[in-house]
Amino acid sequence: MDLGENRLRQIISGIALDYEPESLVGQMVCVVANLKPAKLMGEMSEGMILAVRDSDNLALISPTKEKIAGSLIS
Repeated sequence: MDLGENRLRQIISGIALDYEPESLVGQMVCVVANLKPAKLMGEMSEGMILAVRDSDNLALISPTKEKIAGSLIS
């Protein structure tokens, strides 16, 4: 993921049943980026994608207006 840093971050999540990887390319989503890296599903993850789930599906949380990658959430 591009968080506006000088490198890309790998973020592992459990959203594969709801989203195809190709559908996420270029999308803006909200992430928690100040977590200690952790091994998830055998891979290192450097953050957490924010989402909400109801009884039917999962929806990623994203800004309602275009923002620069790495903008802080307040």
